Amino acid sequence: MNLTRLMILGLMAAQGPLHGHEIKRIAAYTDVSEWGGVGVGAINRELRQADEAGLIRQVAVEQVGRRPVRTVYEITGTGRRELAALREAAICELRFGPDALAVALLFGRAQDPAELAGLLARRREQLASTISDLDAERAQLLGEGRIGTLDAALFRRQATLLEAEIRWLDEHAPAITAGPEER
Repeated sequence: MNLTRLMILGLMAAQGPLHGHEIKRIAAYTDVSEWGGVGVGAINRELRQADEAGLIRQVAVEQVGRRPVRTVYEITGTGRRELAALREAAICELRFGPDALAVALLFGRAQDPAELAGLLARRREQLASTISDLDAERAQLLGEGRIGTLDAALFRRQATLLEAEIRWLDEHAPAITAGPEER
């Protein structure tokens, strides 16, 4: 799944022609590399590859003042079909990535149950703090009119996923951290 391509094509389909610097600014502003796995450093390479594949085409070359020359691209019909296929795959195909918590619990087992209980308690605190931060950011952005209903729902989706992990920790941490005599 090429998430960088999905982002680029999606932005062009929604906003019209863009140059790489505009796409990078949007990526940085939304912090998509952190939560979405989009390779921000790969945007220029992806633009070249998408252009070569006929997914986008150059529509202008512009230079404002002393700024660097920028190539402006727009999505093509082939690019719109690729966007539809990428969007369908991203939404409908379940994908599972690395799970550091599972690796740590399975292979990096703490010998001291109290140590593990402390680590899991710290994780729970971090999850709760992150949920609080997400909810506050969502409320602020909604209040300022900077995001719409879909964006707000995506904030809640992330918070809901974190809430599910808190519920899992609350349910299973006592058994996970029980001493050998209690298991």
